[in-house]
Amino acid sequence: MLRKSLQSANPYLSMVKFSHTIFAMPFALIGFFLAIGSNPEDINLKLLGLIILCMVFARNAAMAFNRFADKEIDLKNPRTSIREIPAGIIKPRSALLFTIINALLFMVTTWFINPLTFKLSPVALFVVLGYSLTKKYTALCHFILGVGLALAPIGAFISVTGKFELLPLIYSMVVFTWVSGFDIIYALQDQEFDRDEKLKSIPVLIGKRKALTLSTILHLLTALLVILAGIKGSQGSLYWIGALLFISLLFYQHLLVKHDDLSKVNLAFFTTNGIASVLFALFTIMDLLF
Repeated sequence: MLRKSLQSANPYLSMVKFSHTIFAMPFALIGFFLAIGSNPEDINLKLLGLIILCMVFARNAAMAFNRFADKEIDLKNPRTSIREIPAGIIKPRSALLFTIINALLFMVTTWFINPLTFKLSPVALFVVLGYSLTKKYTALCHFILGVGLALAPIGAFISVTGKFELLPLIYSMVVFTWVSGFDIIYALQDQEFDRDEKLKSIPVLIGKRKALTLSTILHLLTALLVILAGIKGSQGSLYWIGALLFISLLFYQHLLVKHDDLSKVNLAFFTTNGIASVLFALFTIMDLLF
């Protein structure tokens, strides 16, 4: 029975790229432990579980809606035609239903956290779902994705404290510039297709070479914000080890990808950024706790 359930769930996990939760989840955990401070005995496991569930439900809804909204585009693009909806593995109606269920579960979960988190939940959904429509209208779509993922640290912080503060907002800015930068790199591989289909992206707007330059600038800002967060939070040596690793991997991806050689985009996008976020979160949380 369990095996059958896992097999039936697998196409949906694949559709939403569940493994890619690794990008924003570590920063949500940073926001949580930032609110807890240096008092491990104050950790509320129930609240932590609710925050993790919020992250999973919101991302599931966002990715499923993205696949639903892009179903015709994905069918035309040779790179994406094997995705679950164009390949006929999941029906568009089922993907939309999956989106609605996860969006509702997200809002219900925020109800059990605190009133402010619940009130802000429709705003969060508007951003993460709305991103899927932006590529048809604006090259700023990469930055809107950055805003969506940047909600992770400040959202987790609010879930614990019920208020805004500057330091978690700096971490959100870290996520915003980081994600916007690496999404521009990812979009390089579809430049020709997007141009032919009248879709908007930074590579289409300014070309591959300038897009890579803009991505580098964004990641320079990311590095400066990581340093600012460390100074503002009076972080210790563990934080700075994590910061060095994060920044090093941040710029390592720019050595992997060239405007005339995109063969290592997936390595840069998935592997490098995934490892960077996990290591940064691990060292930051250890520094906060110990």
